[in-house]
Amino acid sequence: MYSVIIFLGFYNLLFAVFHLLFWRLFKWKEEVHKLSFANRGIIQILNIQIIYYFVAVAIVCFCFTNELLTTNLGKFFLLGNSLFWAIRLVQQYIFLRKNSFVIHILAVLFLLGAVLFFLPLLYY
Repeated sequence: MYSVIIFLGFYNLLFAVFHLLFWRLFKWKEEVHKLSFANRGIIQILNIQIIYYFVAVAIVCFCFTNELLTTNLGKFFLLGNSLFWAIRLVQQYIFLRKNSFVIHILAVLFLLGAVLFFLPLLYY
């Protein structure tokens, strides 16, 4: 299970990089100016905060692997992150209802996160 936790660290780093690319991928330099002042700020602040969250989770996975597997706090952390990804998967179908290959790939990745964060809880 140690390797699963390390993999999850890289998984979260990849999502951090993906979110760093949002400004370019979604042309936010042009697109966010169409939003109100408040919404323009909120969407970018939320994205920056989720980048921080992904990096923090990755650091916890890399530096506290044993604690994640053997302590109640670690198990709660794993369960919380599993729920994070499960909820994100549900939101995919609520807010992004479109038959798109990219959206389906993201859904699979969200399911992967939910399953992999939950998997160590079955063994410890």
